[in-house]
Amino acid sequence: MPPKKKGAKDEDLGLMRAARFGRVKNDLSMGFVGLPNVGKSSLTNLLSGAAHAEAANYPFCTIDPNVVRCIVPDQKFKYLAETWKPPSVIPAALKVVDIAGLIRGASEGAGLGNAFLSHIAAVDGIFHLVRAFDSDEVIHVDDSVDPIRDLDTIECELCLKDKETLSKVVEREKDKIRKEKGLARAVDPPLPEVVESSFEKCQKLLDSNTPVQTGEFSSGEVEVIRDWGLITTKPQVYIINMSKKNFIRKGSKWLPKIQKWVNEHGGGQIIPMSVEFEQALVDLEDKEAQQAFLNQCTEEAAALGLKGPQFVVKSVVPRIIRSGRASLCLQSFYTCGPKEVRAWTIQKGTLAPQAAGVIHTDFERGFIKAEVANFDDFKALHGGQPSMAKVKEAGKYRQEGKTYTMQDGDIVVFMHNVTASKKK
Repeated sequence: MPPKKKGAKDEDLGLMRAARFGRVKNDLSMGFVGLPNVGKSSLTNLLSGAAHAEAANYPFCTIDPNVVRCIVPDQKFKYLAETWKPPSVIPAALKVVDIAGLIRGASEGAGLGNAFLSHIAAVDGIFHLVRAFDSDEVIHVDDSVDPIRDLDTIECELCLKDKETLSKVVEREKDKIRKEKGLARAVDPPLPEVVESSFEKCQKLLDSNTPVQTGEFSSGEVEVIRDWGLITTKPQVYIINMSKKNFIRKGSKWLPKIQKWVNEHGGGQIIPMSVEFEQALVDLEDKEAQQAFLNQCTEEAAALGLKGPQFVVKSVVPRIIRSGRASLCLQSFYTCGPKEVRAWTIQKGTLAPQAAGVIHTDFERGFIKAEVANFDDFKALHGGQPSMAKVKEAGKYRQEGKTYTMQDGDIVVFMHNVTASKKK
């Protein structure tokens, strides 16, 4: 019997749990992490829709992190843009950083280790890219393909770096107490219980090469750990780069082993894909040629007895972008009018005044109310017109105040009033 499918509520709780150590910002970024030559630069190019990163076949071809902005696939936004047809259309974007490959010993400075680890520390979430394809043309830094060994290498290096960081935490926390209480340097103050428990839990996870973000922590412990700057507190999405052949038939001898490894290391989302397949698709610039290619791949799967909706071959790039955004707990709200339709990015749980502040700080400062329509209500009621008139007639156009929590897909008009300060 297949495992019970998780509901959307369960997935949301899992994502919020993974992102709890993160910064409270709307412009968050994902970074590609993996060994050299696993396909990071090639996939970065595919996500951005342009050849930004130099995808060369030798270790360390990406030394400085290459940053791209990927358009977030969004059917709601597309519908709104087609309804209003304004001259300006601005979709949401996800910032993705292509970080050069790590190798064994990076935590001690091997390769370009320390620089790379600082680049990982600067992003908010990790796309952990793993190679599961054989190729004589693409060299492997360890001379053979073994995704489990590669997963162990990367996780071990990240955990070792965090252990090094953790070793300095106790003294840093004691210095903080000395400063707050005006104590002499020679005094050895006791640590608060919440700091000790946080330290012990983190140390236990790192000793077993398990990311800190997978652990069970109280809200107080999360607040403490957030200030420590641990790399493994970042949410991770595991992306498995397979051959085109294995991607089409939705199978690889490595996938069950990778699933087992991920489960043993705290769990996480796994996305099988193929850079080889995606590149072949993108190289066909004509839409009809791309569809013919996808149909041909689906027919190849059917010839192997793989039939049904789950075996229809399609690009995984949109799913990767959406999963990265979801792992950072980001969502969109929309502003629509005859001049512009725009998707604005906020974190889940953002209140209406703070969402208004994303548009302009004056909107937050002088916030009065938000006029809100649910996207599904608008789609069902607007009757083809770029107007909220029929939504209002149906009583589905709401006025929300300062305590309203923004929902994904809200269509909003913010009312605000900022008066200039009087001259004295």
